[in-house]
This record gives sequence, C-alpha cells and structure tokens, in this order.
Amino acid sequence: MSNIKFGSEVYTWFMDGYGEGNNNQLGHMIKTVSKAGFKGIEPMVLEPYDTYWMGDYKDPAKLKEALDEAGIELAALALICQWDGEEETESERACADWTIEVLKLFPGAALGTVPLPGGRHNLQQRRLNLVNNVNRVSRRAAEAGLTCSFHPNSPPGSLARTQEDYNVVLNSLDPTVTGWTPDVGHIVRGGMDVIATMTHWQHLINHVHYKDFSGNGPEPWAQMGSGKVDFHRITEFLVQRNYKGWIICEDECEDAIKNPDEVTLQNGEWCNEQLVPILG
Repeated sequence: MSNIKFGSEVYTWFMDGYGEGNNNQLGHMIKTVSKAGFKGIEPMVLEPYDTYWMGDYKDPAKLKEALDEAGIELAALALICQWDGEEETESERACADWTIEVLKLFPGAALGTVPLPGGRHNLQQRRLNLVNNVNRVSRRAAEAGLTCSFHPNSPPGSLARTQEDYNVVLNSLDPTVTGWTPDVGHIVRGGMDVIATMTHWQHLINHVHYKDFSGNGPEPWAQMGSGKVDFHRITEFLVQRNYKGWIICEDECEDAIKNPDEVTLQNGEWCNEQLVPILG
C-alpha cells in the first residue's frame, strides 16, 4: 500500500473576493474537506494581514480542535510572501516565524513557501532574492524540526513560472532544508511537460499539488478531471518512485469562485474513485 494521502487546499475558497467571500470560514472548510473524503487540509498563511487569513483559527488550539472533530490532519501551511528584497522584511520574518511556531504543534505538517507574484521586472536579481529568502526561512524551520517545500506558481507576474525560472530557482534551493512542491497545473501553464519536469527534479519532491488545466482564458483552469492534465499517469509516476507524502488538490476553476463547497466535494469524489485505486 502506498504511503500517499490526498488532501485539499483552501485556495478554492480564497478566490472569492480575495478571501472576503469566505472570511473566517476555515472551520467550515475543514468540515467540507472531511466530507469530501480527503485526509487533510492545507490552509494559507498570507502576509501581511493580522490574522494571516486564518481568522479565529490562528489560535492553534481552536485549529486542532476543528481538525480532530472532523477527523482530518493538518497536511501543511502554505506561507505566501513576496520575498522581493535581499533580506526578509520585518513583516515577512514575523509571519514566517509565527508559521513555524504553529507547525511545531502539528507534528508531520509541512511548511510550504509560495511566492506572491509581483511582476517580472529586474528578473535576475529578484529571482535570486526570492530563493535566498526561501532558503533562510527553510533553514529556520528545519532547525525547528519541520519539513519545508517550495511551491512555484504561474500567474504572469510570477518569478517562478517558466523553464528558465525553474532552472534558476529550483537549482538554487538548498536541498538540505528545502524540497519542492510540483504543482502540475502550474507546470503545464508555464509551458513545461509535467513528467519530464518532475523527473528532472524528482530528488526535491516532498509535497505535490494537483490542479487541472483547460488552456482557455487568462485563468486557464478546469475542474478536477475535466481538463488536459493526465492525473492517472502522474499518480502512477509517484507510486512507481515510492513517493511518500501528500497530494493536495487545489481547484481554481471558475465554478469554484462561487461554489467552492460543491467543487471540493466533486474533487474528493473524483480522486477517491479515479486515483486512490492506483495507490494499491
């Protein structure tokens, strides 16, 4: 039996009004993710907001209570900062350190580092700033006993979206403290082949994100299982390479903006019917 577990990201709810549409609803998200049949959830920690988009569940005791009641795990916290300067800003460091302290209370939950897109000007220097800051955060987190994983993304303003970006950023990660989260939808949107990219950097893979890709429009996403991404092949790739860890579904289709609960329930049903059997 494979040591792979399927979970869900909260960005599916976050898309509505930049989080305002589901403000302080993490408890509801936890219940929905459990109902969908997922084993874990990955909330977002977004700097610089006072509650980091965690709402009342910024309180670790309240978060743990909600997770235990729903019977699911905290798979990871996704820390989202711009990391644009040569050093972390005071706010970025405070946010990262808060995230590390919370994760210390949830053994096994990973720290995901996600760049907040801010444009592609001064690209060479800013890519280096990004990876240097990510490595700093990961070193502090690793000293606290945490597993860390860098998650590139693909909006037009992202610093880590193309093959060249991956060559610079992924090759500059400190592999002793930082792994990589291949997000298969972002890889496709960046013009790369998923299997070839995952094969090239497979030594870094310690967390995985699934989203489907339609190829249509400025936000070219599809609901899970209805687009162009071959999730069966990718899951087989992970099983064959004895990947151990989370596969986190992060649906960004248009329907998810107003119907995040329904989309999440469909994602869970589809994964359990189509992908879980591949695990053996």
